[in-house]
Amino acid sequence: MDTTKPKQNTTSAPVDNRGGYGSNRGPRREGGERKPRTFFEKPKPEFDQKMVSIRRVTRVVAGGRRMTFAVALAIGDKKGSIGLGTGKGGDTSLAIAKALRQAKKNMFKIKTTKEMSIPHQVSAKFSSSKLTMMPNRGKGLVAGSTVRDILILGGLKNVTAKLHSGSKNKLNNARVAYNTLYQLKAVASLSKVAPFIAESEAEAKIESKEVSQEVK
Repeated sequence: MDTTKPKQNTTSAPVDNRGGYGSNRGPRREGGERKPRTFFEKPKPEFDQKMVSIRRVTRVVAGGRRMTFAVALAIGDKKGSIGLGTGKGGDTSLAIAKALRQAKKNMFKIKTTKEMSIPHQVSAKFSSSKLTMMPNRGKGLVAGSTVRDILILGGLKNVTAKLHSGSKNKLNNARVAYNTLYQLKAVASLSKVAPFIAESEAEAKIESKEVSQEVK
């Protein structure tokens, strides 16, 4: 009869300083307090932003199809200043950065009343979009589509905006709102805004021609 005892397992689970098993955490600080976690807070943007439109554009070249992204971005400080910019790039982040840079260049200050409303009625036309803005007394912000977003970014109140067309193109509606408010610009506005309006009108004509050719 074999009287030898079986060998005992000498391996044991790791023991931490707190008396627990299976924990790789370091020893707890004196007093039982843990160090608070530090979270990296994102810096607050300089201006409020609103994406007007984003679309994928396909261009046929000799090597095949080249795809890019076209972004329209509106910015404002909610204190009477607004800006609108467009950008194109192979990546959405690159296109947004270009649009933001252009919107900052084309930013201008709106001449408002003490109640942050417009002083008188104005109207403008861009492509097939027609817009009329007028002040109202205590009725709030009465507007729709991207026109409302631009008015909010500018911090305007008690304004009624009416689109006199059935256009559902968000970019054209944003441009006509930009052109309408440009008529109320302050004296200290940038001088680069007027060329931007002319360039945007030329781009709209080119885009309409391209669409008509694709339809044919």
